[in-house]
Amino acid sequence: MTGEELMNIFKKVGGYIIGSHIVYTSGKHGEAYLNKDAVYPHTGEVSAICREIAERFKDRNIQAVAAPALGGIILSQWTAYHLSQLTGREVLGFYTEKTPEKNQIFTRGYDQLIKSKKILVVEDITTTGGSVKKVVDSVKAAGGEVVAVCVLVNRNPDEVNGQTVGAPFTSLAEVKLAAYEEKDCPLCQKNIPINSTVGKGRDYLATRKK
Repeated sequence: MTGEELMNIFKKVGGYIIGSHIVYTSGKHGEAYLNKDAVYPHTGEVSAICREIAERFKDRNIQAVAAPALGGIILSQWTAYHLSQLTGREVLGFYTEKTPEKNQIFTRGYDQLIKSKKILVVEDITTTGGSVKKVVDSVKAAGGEVVAVCVLVNRNPDEVNGQTVGAPFTSLAEVKLAAYEEKDCPLCQKNIPINSTVGKGRDYLATRKK
């Protein structure tokens, strides 16, 4: 699966929005959005994507796959499943959970199962790489070895890489989306309405009303 084929999946399921006024998690504004939540209900598409990841790492002796909750749970399970099928041995699937301090930690005793294993970390979309780095750090803290990180789409290839996340890094696709501070946003200057259905648009508008 090429990066273009992956992006075609996003487009087909309505997960690649352009020509809109989006408020991103960072608080910045832009006119395009990658909605991974539009992809997850399509199990056939998700399975195909995760099989591509598994194919790329089937010869790396991966023993478990880890990802940040929530969407990453789906990716870790499907990728671990396909790795198990391709290698003929069980590959486990784990996920971290966000703490009130916004860290990503293993709970439910998963940290004990991570110890001494070779781990592949997966994620859907990276913008700052912060969540992925926290998962990498948690794997290392639990005594696991991070063999690699693989994400579906890297939105910020200039700044998110192996050095910044702390492990060998790759993505199935790279898509640069322009992001503006609110004061510099050309969409705001043109009074284009905020999209309240995706991103942080609804929260932004609620804050503005206050």
